[in-house]
Amino acid sequence: MDVKILTLVSLLTRVRVSLVVTSLYPSLYMSRRGLPYMRIAAATVVMLAALSTVALAKELNNLDGNGVALQGYDPVAFFTDNRPVKGDQQFQSQYHGAKYYFASAGHKTTFDKDPAKYEAQFGGFCAYGASRGNTVPIKIEAWQIVNGRLLMQYDLDVKAKFNRDPQGNLSKADKNWPGLVEKLGK
Repeated sequence: MDVKILTLVSLLTRVRVSLVVTSLYPSLYMSRRGLPYMRIAAATVVMLAALSTVALAKELNNLDGNGVALQGYDPVAFFTDNRPVKGDQQFQSQYHGAKYYFASAGHKTTFDKDPAKYEAQFGGFCAYGASRGNTVPIKIEAWQIVNGRLLMQYDLDVKAKFNRDPQGNLSKADKNWPGLVEKLGK
């Protein structure tokens, strides 16, 4: 389990114990004005922990030298045109630390409404590689959509290997990806 999640669970457990104690012995934890010090302190700690988790979130993306994802191809086109279409930098959006180019203003608008639906999974790295615990570059022609998710593959041979057990490989990649982000992300 992720260290941040374990820390948050531990913190929440301590907060819950503190709240039980304050409810059993309120006079020990109340100021002269009746403010529950422990509850205020516990709520503050929980909020700070949540904020620090968000602030420390790492990203791991397969980007070119300019920070562009998918080698400049339009992520929406894979879904709407059923093929890779080169994007134009005049139509661009930022999402999860990556810059995306689109073939049209309409595709950009579609992406901006629901970017998680259109972004390439596993940071745009090879899905089969992620299923094996690695980040591997991709060839744009080795793309596919599985369960409504855009997957990229190293090449067409690797895509064929992935497709021998797409659900199993996708499940393995989903399990491996958080560890890869933790280990290699920035």
